[in-house]
Amino acid sequence: MALLVECPRCKCKQSTKAKYCNGCRLDLKNSQDKIFYIDYYHNGRRVREKIGTSKTLAETTLRKMKVEIAEGKYLDKKKVVRVRLKDFAVEYRKWAELNNKSYKKSKAWIIERLVGYFEEKLLSEITSWHVEKYKAMRKEEILKRQNDKTSDIKQISMATVNRELACLQHMFSKGIEWGKVESNPVSKVKFFKESNGRLRYLLPGEIILLIDCCPPQLKPIVITAVCTGLRKGEIVYLKWDDIDFRNRVIYIGNTKNGEKREVPMNDYLTETLKSIRRNDKSPYVFCDEKGKPYYGFHKSFATALKKAGIKDFRFHDLRHSFASNLVMEGIDLATVRELLGHKSIEMTLRYSYLSPNHKAKAVKVMDSLMGMDTNMDTKLILTEVPVQKSAMKS
Repeated sequence: MALLVECPRCKCKQSTKAKYCNGCRLDLKNSQDKIFYIDYYHNGRRVREKIGTSKTLAETTLRKMKVEIAEGKYLDKKKVVRVRLKDFAVEYRKWAELNNKSYKKSKAWIIERLVGYFEEKLLSEITSWHVEKYKAMRKEEILKRQNDKTSDIKQISMATVNRELACLQHMFSKGIEWGKVESNPVSKVKFFKESNGRLRYLLPGEIILLIDCCPPQLKPIVITAVCTGLRKGEIVYLKWDDIDFRNRVIYIGNTKNGEKREVPMNDYLTETLKSIRRNDKSPYVFCDEKGKPYYGFHKSFATALKKAGIKDFRFHDLRHSFASNLVMEGIDLATVRELLGHKSIEMTLRYSYLSPNHKAKAVKVMDSLMGMDTNMDTKLILTEVPVQKSAMKS
């Protein structure tokens, strides 16, 4: 810890004991415009703090800081652990693998991207400005991909960037909880505005055509999806013990939101599942020859779509198809929400536009309650109501 003086001519800093500037040889003793700094180390890093033109004030500040450091009260700040984001990411991965069901699918690649961008930076060095720079860089990448029509690179959206920011925010939250950092810079960053999400669905005729184009191993998986609205992960890891053929119910325990739910089976699905040949070595309904969950059917599903002439469609859209067709047949949104396992009704409301007359049907109920004849000519009949005169005289 020392006191430094800055040369007013060349800005070179040196000890106050120096008579002449080490850079330009200016006479510092007789110079009136020199600036004083205090030089010290904090959290393992060198800090030079500008005080001003008063040497007396600089010396007083330096003495006060020495006393505070000796008493362990320097600036009332706790000592922050020096940890790089890439090193912290190793610990965060271990936590995520144990506590996040969709870690490999949703977070693993995000963490790799974040580590690649922030590289050697310490957690304590990353500010909201650095996060804003990352956000701007990703937005520029998105616009570039959207404008390049010849590129085969998969398109990404602002929602994808939001998921990355959310992951970084959660990493810092855990860092604070584990005593690795004091603040969360992402909390000050505004996320991109998102739309309600993609909604692509098939009509009954298209569903039948797709099922007919599926190979034998894929067909019961697709039928399960369109008859139940289950997520891909819920279907792939479905076990025989989860199916109650007697009561015709599928019990889903390992859900995305952590809540158990029951999904009834129709005749078509019941007969389809009964026809599947069981693997005695595996508890899973849909498994490969080794008894492991049959997850890798991306190519066969793409081939079936091509044969059926269906474009711009993902496996998850079968879930949308299930919900959309129910709503178009007049099933209320509350029931659809229960079947899909949505935690809030807001997620289910995306399907409400498919039933444009649901409001009209709702208010139509008042006709029967009011004893109105729905076939009568709809004219408003006004009944004159006598006005009561006030007993009070003005």
